[in-house]
Amino acid sequence: MLTEAGEGILARVEEMASAAAQIVLGQGEGLGLSGTLRIGVPEGFGTWFLAPLLPEFAGLHRQLTVELVANSSYLSLSKREADVAIFLSRPQAGALIAQRLTDYALSLYASPAYLDRRGIPTEPADLADEHTLAGYIPDLLYAPELRYLDEIHGGLSAHLRSSSINAQHRLLVAGGGIGVLPCFIGNAESGLVRVLPEVTIRRSFWLVTHKDTQQLSKVRRFNEWLRKIIGSSRHQLLP
Repeated sequence: MLTEAGEGILARVEEMASAAAQIVLGQGEGLGLSGTLRIGVPEGFGTWFLAPLLPEFAGLHRQLTVELVANSSYLSLSKREADVAIFLSRPQAGALIAQRLTDYALSLYASPAYLDRRGIPTEPADLADEHTLAGYIPDLLYAPELRYLDEIHGGLSAHLRSSSINAQHRLLVAGGGIGVLPCFIGNAESGLVRVLPEVTIRRSFWLVTHKDTQQLSKVRRFNEWLRKIIGSSRHQLLP
């Protein structure tokens, strides 16, 4: 923990870092998009939704290096770990600008082989006693929005757990059980079927930038492009 003197030094250093960043960021503006744009996104959104579309944006701006960091954690915009980020909730602290990007739906999925073996649940209560559930590791969750099972039925617990949504997806395809996936993942996978389709969970993605970099051309162009893509892909996010 910083001492009181350390807190005072930190405040001054942050002012210096911000001023230095403005000098660097001011260079090259008006010369077209160049340099590097780093985008921090949740793993599932980055892998299943954004990655297949990102070559279009990169193709429009050939002098710009585009980095996609699809992670099971958040990058810090204040530390310049990313230029743009997608969060699962509005950040409550820091010099950040956040706007709701879109809502998205999640539902329960399983493989046909698993359902043939264990039967098809007819109500959420069936999940508690008769089925194997796959989900996140509770003490490794990086966002409370990833707690799904209690919303479906009280007391549910996953027996197969992973910190990675992509690993959970593979567990379900392999017949490991029933689990919650974003519909843009579950509906795109031919090896899965939707279970209890009346059970739908709704969450939001937030587009987050730092106040010192939000007006950069590369940031503004990407944000405009992303909103356009989201508008034309609403059926994937909210089927």
